Amino acid sequence: MSETVKIAKTEQEWLQELTPEQFDVCRRKGTERPFSGRYNNCKDAGTYRCACCGQPLFNSAAKFDSGTGWPSFFEPAGAAAIRTELDQGLFQSRTEVLCSACDAHLGHVFADGPQPTGLRYCINSVALNLDREG
Repeated sequence: MSETVKIAKTEQEWLQELTPEQFDVCRRKGTERPFSGRYNNCKDAGTYRCACCGQPLFNSAAKFDSGTGWPSFFEPAGAAAIRTELDQGLFQSRTEVLCSACDAHLGHVFADGPQPTGLRYCINSVALNLDREG
């Protein structure tokens, strides 16, 4: 198993490379409005990559319609693709999902997803870029 290469950039570098919405969500831990993201209803096959660094994060085969308004996946592309942290913001405890390479905030994971994992990775569209197959 290969080790994830960490990507470190200054806030100014991220500001220059990302759109204002990407910067707010990925670097400031914001959230896009539900049902507003470009990948919420997307059924295209491919690999979802981190919008900040390009690391593969999720495969379309693991995507499902959760009805929550954000793209949802039942598993990451690989065990090393993401990392999680406890998020105690908004007066509740949740598990935050981050890109393991650049620490971009992606969304949160919940234990109410479908089998085989029972997990729902609820991810902001703006934090993703889809490499379509075909």
